[in-house]
Amino acid sequence: MSKRSSIGVQAIARLFWRYAKHPWVAKKLVALQAEKWLLSALNLHAARGSAGKIRQLSIRITDLCNLRCVMCGQWGERGFLKDQDLRALKAREVPLERYRIVLDDLAAKGHKPLVYLWGGEPLLYDGALEVIEQATGLGLPASIATNGSRVAAVAERLVRAPLFLLQVSIDGHTAELHNRIRPSVSGSDTFAQIEQGLDAVRGHRQGLGQDLPLIASLTTISRDNHKNLADIYKKFRDKVDLFVFYLSWWIDEQAANAHEKDFERRFGFEPKLHRGWVGGWRPDDYAFLDQQLKTLRDLSSARNAPPVILIPNITGPKNLETYYTDHQSLFGFKRCISIFQAVELDSNGDMSPCRDYHDYVVGNIKDELITDLWNNEAYTKFRSSLAREGLMPVCSRCCGLMGY
Repeated sequence: MSKRSSIGVQAIARLFWRYAKHPWVAKKLVALQAEKWLLSALNLHAARGSAGKIRQLSIRITDLCNLRCVMCGQWGERGFLKDQDLRALKAREVPLERYRIVLDDLAAKGHKPLVYLWGGEPLLYDGALEVIEQATGLGLPASIATNGSRVAAVAERLVRAPLFLLQVSIDGHTAELHNRIRPSVSGSDTFAQIEQGLDAVRGHRQGLGQDLPLIASLTTISRDNHKNLADIYKKFRDKVDLFVFYLSWWIDEQAANAHEKDFERRFGFEPKLHRGWVGGWRPDDYAFLDQQLKTLRDLSSARNAPPVILIPNITGPKNLETYYTDHQSLFGFKRCISIFQAVELDSNGDMSPCRDYHDYVVGNIKDELITDLWNNEAYTKFRSSLAREGLMPVCSRCCGLMGY
């Protein structure tokens, strides 16, 4: 049986008390995970590409970003957006009023997904807070993945909404390291802004008697920080509720070339966006990285210590070496479930089955509703192709496969 991505048992146990008090959140998280495991039994028409309830609405709400993170497939060293005109990117965004219509329609038609905002930097979208507040008002738990630079200014509204999950990218335990990995366009100290934002959210939670949002630190393991993972944990363990460490998502040149041929054979045109994710970094000492991961587990095992989630959950020097050097190895993840559960919206309104490799578009929400596109001909064709023919070459290192 193919593996399914899931939150670690330790994290579930540690954080259960939080969500048990909020059944409108807990029920959706349970339904999401249960359907991952039981998809074949619950959806007898999956091979034909049809899907049931929408479990997550993932909105890349803006392309704009005030950082230029070195490993980013959008604005990084080889990112697909790095030469784009900022004003043109801003002009093509979906208006707030259209998001209001789309959210109302989802709720009216019985879809109650988790709503996840990301970017770019999602807080650079003028209506991001309004989207969060409307989603929450409709009973759709909202979360956001942010670089943290603007959290302090909006912390009270995030707590009052309430946002259910605040995910902040933290890639260093010092300002020097974090800001080198995630440099600001303006030269500002993003590390200091993160600390201010976390303090503001925690302060408003206490002041308003709230335990939401849950605060998660997101760390992408990279060439610059892979020897400082324990340091990151120690620095922020009193400021966050959960640590998530990613082994990194990227593809090598061989996988990129193979993907172009496979994708064109399946769908009749050549993809382009995957080129932003081509990379070649790998740790210089897999045993040391494995020891760092073990130290994280040890640190998080203490009573009241924030739990750690590793995505994908791969440990051991040999396994880590395989992950970074053999892009054909799937570690048991042989089936994409996210395409049957999650809607992926691009900043211009394009709806795609793939979060990062979104060349394949099934329609645009400026013109149509999500509920009308969810099982249209283009969408079912894509799902059916992956169900019948298997994964594409780029899928082997994709958050939709191993991290969703």
